[in-house]
Amino acid sequence: MESNKWIDESGDVPGWVMITLMTAGLVVVMWSFAGPALQGVFQQAMNRVVSF
Repeated sequence: MESNKWIDESGDVPGWVMITLMTAGLVVVMWSFAGPALQGVFQQAMNRVVSF
């Protein structure tokens, strides 16, 4: 009976791998769009601090 428990639980590993890879892909896509904008905001903030 206990061996069926392990067989049932091991079938979900590909689902977790897919979720992890999709999350990593979304982070890369969002960073590619938001990176330049965040860099501009940071540069403006630094310029204001330096000129103050």
